[in-house]
Amino acid sequence: MSKKSHSRALTKRHKVAIAGIATLGAAALAFSAVPSNAETTTSEAASSAKVAYSSEQLKGLQSDVTEQLAETNLQSQAAAAKKAAAKKAAAEAAAKKKAAAEAAAKKKAEQERKAKAAASRSAKRAAVKPVAAKTYANNLDGWIKESLDIMKSKGIPGTYNGLHRNIIRESSGNPNAINNWDINAINGTPSIGLLQIIKPTFDAYHVSGTPFSQYDPVANIVASANYAADKYGSIDNVNGAY
Repeated sequence: MSKKSHSRALTKRHKVAIAGIATLGAAALAFSAVPSNAETTTSEAASSAKVAYSSEQLKGLQSDVTEQLAETNLQSQAAAAKKAAAKKAAAEAAAKKKAAAEAAAKKKAEQERKAKAAASRSAKRAAVKPVAAKTYANNLDGWIKESLDIMKSKGIPGTYNGLHRNIIRESSGNPNAINNWDINAINGTPSIGLLQIIKPTFDAYHVSGTPFSQYDPVANIVASANYAADKYGSIDNVNGAY
């Protein structure tokens, strides 16, 4: 039997019980209200229609009705509590589902942001054109210009004119020039190259990053300029043999 049909059955029983109690109460009241001069009539009526319920029975019926009402109230409370619990569980499930959806949306947004940032960086790198390495002519002008760039990076003073003037005086611009007649040659260390530098001086003032050869035009110029800066302040200050 469902709770709803059970509730209707209880309600019908309550009505019957309450009606019985009301009928008994009315019968008792009528019995007490009969006058004394009708004793014979009353006695006869009492003999023919005896009251079926005592006061104890009335109390029992009242107690039964009260218990049934209490049971119905408890059932209603239990049903309400169950309904409230179900509603709370549904609300908690909905909150969890919402939180999960928000977390997933946030994660997706963060992934999309990172992907866009990575794409932007890639695009910027692609837009930057590589700088071509600087090239120099393989002649006296190119050797002097390359030497000046190296000297600048190493903090060695000197100008194009200072280098060119001393090179023309010492070797006429010939990187293979060699002096076999002066005192250095007599001592076994002839002056070699564009700026006629001897081996011990070249070794002492060689600049890293250039070939380790007196005949290399750039290495010769830079080592000689480095020596002149140490001894005279700059190759520009040299106006004769040094």
